[in-house]
Amino acid sequence: MISQEIIQLTKKTFQLDWKGVHGVSHWARVRINGLLIARENGANQRVVELFAFLHDIKREADFNDPEHGERAARFIGSLSDEFLGLNGAEKQLLMLACEDHSKGMVEGDLTIRTCWDADRLDLGRGGLRPNTDKLCTDIAKQPDFFEQAYARATHQHRAQSHTEANAQLVQIWKPAP
Repeated sequence: MISQEIIQLTKKTFQLDWKGVHGVSHWARVRINGLLIARENGANQRVVELFAFLHDIKREADFNDPEHGERAARFIGSLSDEFLGLNGAEKQLLMLACEDHSKGMVEGDLTIRTCWDADRLDLGRGGLRPNTDKLCTDIAKQPDFFEQAYARATHQHRAQSHTEANAQLVQIWKPAP
């Protein structure tokens, strides 16, 4: 579970529109995708969940920001392991997953590939159907799983409350008035 401190840091740091294409709804869907994949393939769920919240945290633009992953990785590197609730090896996985998440890579550590697929499966929010050749895990390529993720991404471009916990998380993340 993501701590209140992480949520507050994210609220303070994220510079784009909370309701935009890379905002809180996207992060909630990436979290759902990632945790569903990780429960099946054994990827590190803590790293996957943090990736969902932090991979776009240093975006400066929605559509043309090729260095945002590197900035996110550097930002994560500045945070203590204790703050993140990770050990050093897990923090390195998170940093690598963020750094390379938009480069189209498909090879690497299982947890990193799970993070990448969680994000790629949400491309439908912007009108793109993910290319299964660019997915990295067998689970994400399964037709039923793929179609459910695509439906989440395209359904009114907002977080889908598949569990009460996720609904509460989205509520907590609403920007302060």
